[in-house]
Amino acid sequence: MLPRGRPRAMGAAVLLLLLLLVVGFFLFGRDPDCKRRSWAGEEGTLCDRCLLTPRVFSDGLGTTATLDEDPYRSRNLSASSPQLLLPPKCEMLHVAIVCAGYNSSREIITLTKSLLFYRKNPLHLHLITDAVARNILETLFRTWMVPAVVVSFYDAEELKPLVSWIPNKHYSGLYGLMKLVLPSILPPSLARVIVLDTDVTFSSDIVELWALFDHFSDKQVVGLVENQSDWYLGNLWKNHRPWPALGRGFNTGVILLWLDRLQQTGWEQMWKVTAKRELLTLMATSLADQDIFNAVIKEHPHLVHPLPCVWNVQLSDHTRAERCYLEAADLKVIHWNSPKKLRVKNKHAEFFRNLHLTFLGYDGKLLRRELFGCPNQFPPGAEQLQQALTQLDEEEPCFEFRQQQLTVHRVHITFLPHQPPPPQPHDVTLVAQLSMDRLQMLEALCRHWPGPMSLALYLTDEEAQQFLHFVETSPVLSMRKDVAYHVVYRDGPLYPVNQLRNVALAQALTPYVFLSDIDFLPAYSLYDYLRASIEQLELDSRRKTALVVPAFETLHYRFSFPNSKAELLTLLDAGSLHTFRYHEWPQGHSSTDYSRWREAQAPYSVQWSADYEPYVVVPRDCPRYDPRFVGFGWNKVAHIIELDAQEYEFLVLPEAFSIHLPHAPSLDISRFRSSPTYRNCLQALKEEFHQDLSRRYGSAALKYLTALQQARSRA
Repeated sequence: MLPRGRPRAMGAAVLLLLLLLVVGFFLFGRDPDCKRRSWAGEEGTLCDRCLLTPRVFSDGLGTTATLDEDPYRSRNLSASSPQLLLPPKCEMLHVAIVCAGYNSSREIITLTKSLLFYRKNPLHLHLITDAVARNILETLFRTWMVPAVVVSFYDAEELKPLVSWIPNKHYSGLYGLMKLVLPSILPPSLARVIVLDTDVTFSSDIVELWALFDHFSDKQVVGLVENQSDWYLGNLWKNHRPWPALGRGFNTGVILLWLDRLQQTGWEQMWKVTAKRELLTLMATSLADQDIFNAVIKEHPHLVHPLPCVWNVQLSDHTRAERCYLEAADLKVIHWNSPKKLRVKNKHAEFFRNLHLTFLGYDGKLLRRELFGCPNQFPPGAEQLQQALTQLDEEEPCFEFRQQQLTVHRVHITFLPHQPPPPQPHDVTLVAQLSMDRLQMLEALCRHWPGPMSLALYLTDEEAQQFLHFVETSPVLSMRKDVAYHVVYRDGPLYPVNQLRNVALAQALTPYVFLSDIDFLPAYSLYDYLRASIEQLELDSRRKTALVVPAFETLHYRFSFPNSKAELLTLLDAGSLHTFRYHEWPQGHSSTDYSRWREAQAPYSVQWSADYEPYVVVPRDCPRYDPRFVGFGWNKVAHIIELDAQEYEFLVLPEAFSIHLPHAPSLDISRFRSSPTYRNCLQALKEEFHQDLSRRYGSAALKYLTALQQARSRA
């Protein structure tokens, strides 16, 4: 029989032994090669290999799993939240994207918004584009004015000969192969770059992805996420023959490229030899560059560093991504890699779609934020603009007008696919601007004007998506590829009418432009009549002529549009039509001389008069509108004055007409009518405009100032 106190002593000894075992495990169970180091390799920060890990085996891809785990599942989970040592907050991160065409240019904006929303580091975007995408994106990034973002463009045409020999069945065409040859076009000094498809959306800071470069072994040159479908297993359908791949293969929608190492491995020769050999039997790629990347990795598995699945959650038609996102703590990148994009069938697609739509409708101007603690690289003119804004007095009555004049709006030209008409010497583009509340005018305008149009739309980011849906679902608008839509994103309390007109005017491609407004419908025959008139009058760019299109209006919402001048005169005499604004602003169109127009058989010349603002056809290189005029009032008047000051001749066309349709008054005209302060601010803008005229035209501008003073005395 044991002494009474001995069981307690033995229990204490057992507990002590267990405690010693635990302490020993922590002290001696770590990787013996582990050292304390910082991002730059200095002493101080514990590396991720120092973390306590269970006993593991390798699956041959550099990925490990516990003895009782599925390797695929381990790759999804164990790597989904690694201990990351982030680079310094001000280190520049480099991102390369291949982008071609109108639709991809829209996709890249949503991708960029998600990048900017989470990022805390400066970004350098390397964009490999065709001419269309470059034209769009250069304008967009120049007007977006985001601090600490550098954008470099590279001509995709230079890469086409390098990949054009590869047959490709993928819808991306030659552009889908260009990631193979990025080292040949990116700067030689660039060591590392993240390569992205345009159809990905970030839900995390890209610096975390960049930090995974530090996990590469010395021989690894490319980081990829495993393909999340059975495509490369070859069992999707009978006679399915995919390109060779290691296991499920890898997806190339998100790539970490170590460029200098890639060059040292002889990458160019390596992928070409592999591609040529496989093409002997497979005839073409099905998934573009991805097939060739996988074939190379199959032969050289040491080149790849498998990335956590959360960095490329693939929503393809046959996706098995659920095995990743149902287990992962958080998702980092969503990849819409189905041709159906957001319409892909997936039981969790609504969740991912809402994440994407958040950025689709997100106000991009909110991303114009500085990176605190970093020396910001401001876009050209941004600092001067900021200084001018800070000098404004918010208590000054016209503060809103001054602020709106200094606002730089983001501009997305050719928002939808556009097919310019073939060049014709007398062709005319209708130029106009509108906001969301005038969208219903577009279909009627397309029926009346069969020629090219350049339209600027003032929209929020969310409204831009509603507009896109409106056009795509309209049988009339979806068929018109000669209409160029340019989105100017809403910013500020006043409608920047002349800035919008200038955007639309700058994008017109024909020799002549018809400067109209969205609530006017031109005569059905006007497009052909204008081209014939320009030819008959033998106009050219050397002859400064403005062809006047007489303006009328109806107060009836239901209205039978006249097919000829004779029918119009009948309606005019019956009181169903009126000369435009005859009862509110007769001086705006009185110089057109409607009495003479009734009987005219040939074009006739008229003289400028105070407040004249006709709708005119002029050469495309005509003076631009004065952007200081925002909101309602005098925006067209100032432009006609400029034309007259530059000695344009005003010729009224006898068979031309355009009719204004009724609509609810805009917010700006309501403010003009109700606010004396608003009208006083407009008067101040007029006086400043005349002062500028005097400086530019000297004594020739005196008649405009005299006319203004006479108008003020009458008021």
